[in-house]
Amino acid sequence: MTDRLYATFYIDDTLFGIDATDVQEVLRAQPMTSVPLAPADIKGLINLRGQIVVAVDLRERLGRGPAPDDVQSLNVVVRTEHGPVSLIVDDIGDVLKVSDDALERPPETITSPTRDLVVAVHKLDEQLMLVVDAKRTAEPMAA
Repeated sequence: MTDRLYATFYIDDTLFGIDATDVQEVLRAQPMTSVPLAPADIKGLINLRGQIVVAVDLRERLGRGPAPDDVQSLNVVVRTEHGPVSLIVDDIGDVLKVSDDALERPPETITSPTRDLVVAVHKLDEQLMLVVDAKRTAEPMAA
């Protein structure tokens, strides 16, 4: 039985978690350069202390539509085998300690495209945390 730490964040009212060891840093909204002809979920490029980082709009990738005007997006920069990727999220939650045996398979009710990113779920007292894989969030969307 192994415990892991999960950095949590929100898209709409849905709680997501990502392995904290994959998280490099969390940033406020950053100036972004758009990428012509990029897929809709690629919001643009940010300059992270001289390193160019792709910013993936998780709302778009999850099929949630644009953020409401009152939402100040945040960037969760994750480490991947191809370098850092910024995940644009609505809000940041807490870091939660979860035992591996407390994780369950995603239910069949989770539909694509969310199903493509979620690798497990964890039941909390008031809600469900959907665990996403940092590597999957950085992969191009399947056609």
